[in-house]
Amino acid sequence: MTAPSLKIFAGNSNRPLAEEMCASIGVPLGEATVSSFPDGESFVKINENVRGQDVFIMQSTCTPTNHHLMELLIMIDAARRASAHRITAVLPFYGYARQDRKDQPRVPITAKLVANLIVAAGANRILTMDLHAQQIQGFFDIPVDHLFASPVFFDHVEKNNMRNDNLVVVSPDVGGMKMAAAYATLMGAELGMVWKKRTSATTVESVNVVGEVEGRNVLLVDDITETAGTLVNAAKTMREHGAISVRAAVSHALLGPMAYDRLKLGYIDELITTNSIPVDPQGLPITVLSVASLLGEAIRRIHQNESITGLFKVKGF
Repeated sequence: MTAPSLKIFAGNSNRPLAEEMCASIGVPLGEATVSSFPDGESFVKINENVRGQDVFIMQSTCTPTNHHLMELLIMIDAARRASAHRITAVLPFYGYARQDRKDQPRVPITAKLVANLIVAAGANRILTMDLHAQQIQGFFDIPVDHLFASPVFFDHVEKNNMRNDNLVVVSPDVGGMKMAAAYATLMGAELGMVWKKRTSATTVESVNVVGEVEGRNVLLVDDITETAGTLVNAAKTMREHGAISVRAAVSHALLGPMAYDRLKLGYIDELITTNSIPVDPQGLPITVLSVASLLGEAIRRIHQNESITGLFKVKGF
């Protein structure tokens, strides 16, 4: 029996990443029509034969979130109805991940709902990166391959000679301590934390600092930022406590107008992020690192039934 061929398709959320990802492993991006009717309904047509093939569909559920989510669901359904052998949904950024628990009366757990929708549409496997909460993997009743952007950030830190005895990795809130601790261990740096109090959905107030940051170069690490309120307040607090420089490494930068205005205040020397979603630096000190090779290699290994554990390692560790 002939082994299934590898086919990769993409929605409209981040086609440049999809094209770069395909180029990194020498596989052409599949031909598919993904458009909208005048009333806003999404339309999908896969323009290649995928019967019996190993199909990967790449789509970040970023702004406009609901539209891109529907594109993903419809593409999965189209591939399933075209008799694809296996369908893997590749989500460099998994939207709705922050709604992962019932923390107030009468609110949904939308991250679980989205997982149910993706499985119901026909996905057999998930490939994603830096989930807001790792337990979201358990929301799926299908295999989930969860990648980390840390090797990409580590390479950038090494190339720019940032990893030295003067570096301290800081979590901008309590929830990110585990991630910050992993980065600190990886980079041989000390660990710190900012305790914050959220005053509204878009504003936070930094309250206290744990760890020594005076005379140090600070690297704030987080998985996602949208309004940059947490990061900028943490950076401001670092400055007030004597930090020499403040950089931030964020896996997913969903930057809106409010975020750009805050970054213009200058408390953050450099915002380092990935192209998991499209990012426009707008002339600000924003460095966008590519995760195309990381995702591409993961797709190649999944297709060939190889382990992806090696993708979590960085040079020298």
